[in-house]
Amino acid sequence: MDKKYDILVVGSGLFGAVFAAEAHKKGLKVLVIDKRKHCGGNVYCENIDGINVHKYGAHIFHTSDVEVWRYVNNIVEMNRYTNQPVANYKGKLYNLPFNMNTFYQMWGVTTPAEAKAKIEEQRQAVLKRMRAANVVEPRNLEEQARMLIGDDIFEILIKGYTEKQWGRSCEELPAFIIKRLPVRFTFDNNYFNDNYQGIPIGGYNRLIDGLLNGIEVRVDTDYFKNREMFDNIANTIVFTGQIDEFFDYKLGHLHYRTVRFEQEQFNTSNYQGNAVVNYTAADVPYTRIIEHKHFEFGSQQTTIISREYSTEWRDGMEPYYPINDERNNKLAEQYRELGAKTDNVIFGGRLAEYKYFDMDKVVRSALDAFRKFKKN
Repeated sequence: MDKKYDILVVGSGLFGAVFAAEAHKKGLKVLVIDKRKHCGGNVYCENIDGINVHKYGAHIFHTSDVEVWRYVNNIVEMNRYTNQPVANYKGKLYNLPFNMNTFYQMWGVTTPAEAKAKIEEQRQAVLKRMRAANVVEPRNLEEQARMLIGDDIFEILIKGYTEKQWGRSCEELPAFIIKRLPVRFTFDNNYFNDNYQGIPIGGYNRLIDGLLNGIEVRVDTDYFKNREMFDNIANTIVFTGQIDEFFDYKLGHLHYRTVRFEQEQFNTSNYQGNAVVNYTAADVPYTRIIEHKHFEFGSQQTTIISREYSTEWRDGMEPYYPINDERNNKLAEQYRELGAKTDNVIFGGRLAEYKYFDMDKVVRSALDAFRKFKKN
């Protein structure tokens, strides 16, 4: 029986939108559905008084992949925003990532040699303690981080923030979460090492709208509420939702962290002077404050902030971050093996692959997945 569509895309986030756009270019008939009331997944922006509010957390596009950078710029012009977050610890401010500005703020050192010597002094003190306790390899995130960077930076800039982010003590978190800590011995506050970064001028909705231009889209439409019909409507399904839900949790539930946002508007042109300020002290309940107008150099007379609270995920909540512990990684691999054996279904994106992806990696993954689909 002939199907009505060549491809059904479940989810209109970056993976789904890019795959749909590539299929549409090749003349395939595509339907995109999304259970939310809007397109764009977590990159969706709500425009409030001329400010594009990142409704699901800050999204900063950065890449060294020239093809991906050109791809998005062919759809929407990117601005020159550079991510330079600031950490607030008990009222004192530190530049991120760890660089010469941070080391000056932390210890008063002014040269790379002084900074390296201070870090090494602290590392050796940590290693001495570990040897005294007969610890050969770091057993958890705390030991790993202290061994890499010493006590001061760990206590002030890593410990509280990480424990809020994961809802667990650093002593309970596996060491492999921090395999390395980026340290720069230059006065460079640019958070990313990538060659290109920016925010779409006019917000991410313009990027998604450009990708989905000319494609049939149905929002407020849940695949699982009418699965039998949707399974028979297209020759191929591109699924970007939770992979364990697709398989009806037959192997068990994957776990996530989620984020709660507390939004507030102020009658001032500038609340904190930066788009991103992390709060690294454990006694501050939120992890960071985002001031959205700074992503696009806004000059509005009002401003909007979002406080982010990292919380444990439960069914019915929005899943954000995969929990990459041994149990979840093993279960996710079993689901991915099931997915590989499922005919005419392509699994892609953060939830369907149970992986944390930067945006450029999502675009790259979608482009590669479509090329593989076209070839086959």
